[in-house]
Amino acid sequence: MIKFGTSGWRAVMGDEFTFQNVRIVVQAAVNYLKKRFPDQPCSIVVNYDTRFLSERYAFEAAKLLSKNQIRVFLADRDAPSQAQAYQIIKRQCQGGINFTASFNPPEYNGLKFNTHTGAPALPEVTDRIEEEIQKLAKDFSPDPYYARTEFITRIDLQSDYLEFLQKKIDFDVIRRSGIKVGLDLLFGTSREYLDEILEENEVPIEEIHGYVDPYFGGVIPSCTEENLRELKRLVRDKKCSLGLATDADGDRFGILDQNGCFIHQNLILAMLLDYLVSVKGWRGGVARSVTTTHLIDRIARKYDLPVFRTPVGFKYIAELFLQGKIIFGGEESACIAVKDHLPEKDGIFAGLLVTEMVAALGKSLSEIKQSLFNDYGEMVGGQKNIPRTPEAEKKLREIISNPPSRIGNRKVEATDAIDGIKLDFANDTWLILRFSGTEPLIRCYAEAETRKELDHLLKHGLEIFP
Repeated sequence: MIKFGTSGWRAVMGDEFTFQNVRIVVQAAVNYLKKRFPDQPCSIVVNYDTRFLSERYAFEAAKLLSKNQIRVFLADRDAPSQAQAYQIIKRQCQGGINFTASFNPPEYNGLKFNTHTGAPALPEVTDRIEEEIQKLAKDFSPDPYYARTEFITRIDLQSDYLEFLQKKIDFDVIRRSGIKVGLDLLFGTSREYLDEILEENEVPIEEIHGYVDPYFGGVIPSCTEENLRELKRLVRDKKCSLGLATDADGDRFGILDQNGCFIHQNLILAMLLDYLVSVKGWRGGVARSVTTTHLIDRIARKYDLPVFRTPVGFKYIAELFLQGKIIFGGEESACIAVKDHLPEKDGIFAGLLVTEMVAALGKSLSEIKQSLFNDYGEMVGGQKNIPRTPEAEKKLREIISNPPSRIGNRKVEATDAIDGIKLDFANDTWLILRFSGTEPLIRCYAEAETRKELDHLLKHGLEIFP
């Protein structure tokens, strides 16, 4: 069954992710658009990442859209998701289709749908597309030869996006600082984007994996500590001031300090928020998902900023961004939203903003991290997964309906059921159990002030299940 999860529809190629199913989903998106915009011609930006067949899927989608007399702006090469979002906004399109499975393993592919705002589609949109899919699934048989391709125009996504990005970062302060940046492009779409804008601004760089490999060097194209071991060596060997990485479609980030040490994305989010409010003087709402560090809350309390809590999924933070309610939002899975930028995840922008922060503060990342702990206290987060068996699913639904009052020796002070069940304890510590939106797993997240406390919380959280 074709289902849109946390970030689009993802599946194994040749299994569920087939050309026929892609055609069904694209036609369903067409049907949705024609109902959503009945009195105007529609246009869509179609993009793709560096995975096997992504370009073929994109061209197949473009031909089917053209057959339906939908104007198509087709990327002339693989490109980051956020570059597509910029084109949707600039060209005032009614939507965008992107073939990417983000950080999933190489055997996966995926389809993400963005709305006319450039933001990822909310469930109210993907539910309508799924309804159209169900209508088409039984007997949909498109003509394999699409005679009409005159609605397809190839476009360059790079130049407009880099020009837009140029205005968002203080490259003068970066250049004057003399720092050198190590880059791991992870064989993805950020090549000739992140490296090029730094080089054009005369920032010294050292780069690895800046070419296409659909196998992603034999690793999952995710910015995890394990996957950035080669970047760690590069930062150390070339004496870089920091290391930046982006995932397959360029929308998520990974950061290493000057010693090649991995800085968890939660801490990067907290450091950036503190930089924006304490140095740049920004004020306004702050958003975080339920699985994101409560260091965000501690910073917001200090500066009297309202905090918005969202389910997991950047689309919910993007909606707050579009409503003008927030100046900053983030998820622990390396997603960031910043005022006056884009309503889409942007790992390139995040990495550049971290670089600006290091240059502007005149401190190393490790020093900035220690200053954060000195000001707000240290928080340690972690995650465990268990298979989503029928028994485990039943148990979690019972817990959501009837949350416990204690976990181990900790009293539950508040609960939140907007995504699974979150149990809040004293001192900003918490535990959450939720269904994964991308894999058949139940995820258990926790955060505490020490590693020992964190391990206890995760242990007690998993003991709930048979």
